[in-house]
Amino acid sequence: MSRAALVVIDVQESFRQRPIWAYASNPDIVGAVDRLVAAARDRGDLVVWVLHAEPGSGGVFDPANGHVRLIDGLAPAAGEPTLVKTSHNAFTTTNLQQMLTLAGIRDVTVCGIRTEQCVETTARVGCDLGYEMTFVTDATVTFPTPHRDLPETATLAEILADPRTLSTDEMIARTEYALAGRFATVRTVAEVTGAVPAGARG
Repeated sequence: MSRAALVVIDVQESFRQRPIWAYASNPDIVGAVDRLVAAARDRGDLVVWVLHAEPGSGGVFDPANGHVRLIDGLAPAAGEPTLVKTSHNAFTTTNLQQMLTLAGIRDVTVCGIRTEQCVETTARVGCDLGYEMTFVTDATVTFPTPHRDLPETATLAEILADPRTLSTDEMIARTEYALAGRFATVRTVAEVTGAVPAGARG
């Protein structure tokens, strides 16, 4: 039995319902995740799917509105669990740790939406729990991020026009810097799937 798992976090229709999706760092997230999933299945690794829900919120993450589902093109295979979380990281409000422990898994690879939030926090918590974490940087998605002083009522146009807004490239670079060598090994899809040697970027 493999001692490794791939955890796919929040690659769900909810995000595609937001106008800011047009500015997503990696709109081909489905293709990247699909390659990771295929490689994980070939190795016999456990694949775990995680969705984010905010029941009763009335928004795109409210299951009642029908968007808390995987983006078209992705689907669990028989026996692959789908967990639903209500926190940013995939551990706190699910039984993910128990599932991994029962399966004897020590190596966990993470990908998904958002780079610096749900995927990063899952990598950090997983590291704290003793797992060897791999963060697949080009199988994540993030969005332009407004400055903390910008009002919550700011429009998308105002966010994009604000010089303090961090670009997606800046968000990805900051996340890689914070994780690499501390909480996770940062890899690309090509490295994880064996298309290029680990340490090469392609």
